[in-house]
Amino acid sequence: MGVHLPLMVWRGLEDGPVLGITAAVHGDEINGTGAIRKLIQEPPFELKRGALILVPVVNITGFERHSRYTPDRRDLNRTFPGNEKGSLTARLAHLIMEEVVGRCDYIIDLHTAAVRRTNFPNVRADMDDPDCARLAESFGAEVIVNSSGPAGSLRREACRARCPTIILEAGEALKVEPSVQDMTQRGLTHIMAELDMIDVADDLRPDTAPHQMIVQGSSWVRAGSGGFLKFHVAPGDTVQKDQPLATSTGLLGKEHETIVCPHHGIVLGMTTMPAVSPGDPILHIALPDTRKQFHSLEKSVDRIEEDTLENQVRDHLATSITVVEHTLVDEDDEVELKESDEI
Repeated sequence: MGVHLPLMVWRGLEDGPVLGITAAVHGDEINGTGAIRKLIQEPPFELKRGALILVPVVNITGFERHSRYTPDRRDLNRTFPGNEKGSLTARLAHLIMEEVVGRCDYIIDLHTAAVRRTNFPNVRADMDDPDCARLAESFGAEVIVNSSGPAGSLRREACRARCPTIILEAGEALKVEPSVQDMTQRGLTHIMAELDMIDVADDLRPDTAPHQMIVQGSSWVRAGSGGFLKFHVAPGDTVQKDQPLATSTGLLGKEHETIVCPHHGIVLGMTTMPAVSPGDPILHIALPDTRKQFHSLEKSVDRIEEDTLENQVRDHLATSITVVEHTLVDEDDEVELKESDEI
């Protein structure tokens, strides 16, 4: 029994590059699927040169089961370049390498956060590769994470096969979020204009981010104790070292700990699940190279006008969590609970 993988080839009238746009390599990460479907159903431009290979769902077997993984419980995005005689996942990876990657000059791979997390839109690319850097910078995201990708990922293996590939991380799994779709479509339009695949007049070119920061690394902040979280920051916020990020409380409100930021940075991602156990990841912080770079970013974020797409995305992603101002608790005023009140 074969696997049916829907895709669309959209050809321009003139010769030009072949750009692949893929989504749902993890079968439950469908924000990119929605963006590609919108591109197919409501094309915002006329493709003049080259061709698009549009793959709304790469991991079709996981997608049909609403699962990140394939039916044999493997991670497709750790299995490339695959093996035509291997496991189901390895065979699918091999097929994608042969039939999609092998026919493309460039690829944009669309992802979201894992389940019960959300990601502020950020591009990840090997910035030491000039072609990947060109794609990443022209996309127009506020944050670019410089990395070559994990072993076995589509991005890493496609680049090794001389097909420059970047990924977008944006939003939540199992959702199609309108603001994320809009930002994705804007970025794809920027890249196609950069590759001279479409003609976009300067006055019609979509606005880009008011700033762009390339970071060399990131760090997860984890819960020290179990509890129920009150968040003090949202995705896309700039944060300073020692700034309170979340407060862990018991179910009746007694505070266990205040989790503070270990670095200056920007919130790339965070959990949307307030109930945590010790050691659970809570926030993903992008780390600027220098304090000067961070302060430049902070000032730029403060100057963003309210109606920009960046702020629309910030406001939308913040609806997945409850953010409250951090307040210091005076121990003398704290109401003690009886042992039977707090479990």
